Amino acid sequence: MTLPKGFGSGGSGGTSSADVERMIGKRVENMTGMITASYLAAWLATFGGTAAGYFYYPWAYPTPSGHYAFIVLTIIEAIGYIFCVKVMQEGSNKNSNGVVAAAIAGTAVGTVLIALYVGN
Repeated sequence: MTLPKGFGSGGSGGTSSADVERMIGKRVENMTGMITASYLAAWLATFGGTAAGYFYYPWAYPTPSGHYAFIVLTIIEAIGYIFCVKVMQEGSNKNSNGVVAAAIAGTAVGTVLIALYVGN
């Protein structure tokens, strides 16, 4: 791997993990909180998008169609979130299973409650 000037061991060709970490900055294993916040923001944005159909355009977008779209998009977002966290922590000794479980459980409960009570 070729590193920018100022990084590496002076042309010997070896790249240490400390050099890569210094070049990148913060290690990605420590970004579980930011990825979780992004997932929750995406879930809320998905609700906001379907809420426009529930409340402002109910004649154009039937409520069951909005619920179906919201549930499917929530499942896709949850799979992506789990994938991001697990790939990010691959090869490290970090374990964020509790954070992932809480975020997924919270959005699952929220999705069920929204599908039951919103727009009906």
